[in-house]
Amino acid sequence: MVNVNVKNGEMSQEEIDAYIRRAHELYPGKTIEAIDLTVDGEFVDVDYHFADVPFQRIRRITGYLVGTIDRFNNAKRAEVTDRVKHSISA
Repeated sequence: MVNVNVKNGEMSQEEIDAYIRRAHELYPGKTIEAIDLTVDGEFVDVDYHFADVPFQRIRRITGYLVGTIDRFNNAKRAEVTDRVKHSISA
């Protein structure tokens, strides 16, 4: 369910449904939480509000790009703990 806010005027349910369909066509992979429709004479300004997308931090650890080390075997886990972190000093 998409929350639609109409500002500065009125709009029929048919028009609102058309804006919702168009939003889903434009952004098929995103979850649309709300749409603000601001009526300005013959024009309508559209502002989409999307749901936050969770992301996982990826690091390069011992030559592998990983998010977590839960799938590492004991030898790889030992490499992680024995790692030397380098820093740049001026």
